[in-house]
Amino acid sequence: VQLQACGGGLVQAGGSLRLSCTPSGGSFSRYGIAWFRQTPGKEREFVAGVGWGSLTTHYADSMKGRFTISRDNPNAVYLQMNNLKPEDTAVYYCAADLFGGGDWSSRYEYWGQGTQVTVSS
Repeated sequence: VQLQACGGGLVQAGGSLRLSCTPSGGSFSRYGIAWFRQTPGKEREFVAGVGWGSLTTHYADSMKGRFTISRDNPNAVYLQMNNLKPEDTAVYYCAADLFGGGDWSSRYEYWGQGTQVTVSS
């Protein structure tokens, strides 16, 4: 499956964005999907994920209460980001793991191209 991420942009601190991840050439019905982010010079960071069957969600501690991941099986996975902070500035990637649980330790075989999120102070 190929993934396409979109929805990034420039927003002021305290604002909101919703990222979308959609499949190309398949569907998400059998995949755990997660969002990661990365800034230059730093390691890729797990943001949030959702399991393929149980719909269990997982979040990095710093995102809990601000970010919400949801899925519109089998067509899309969304990341709603509220109360954005300048430190949330990064390239956000969605990733898929066949029959995965959507947690940070899953092995994600498929990656989207990334979408830039910039939060100004």
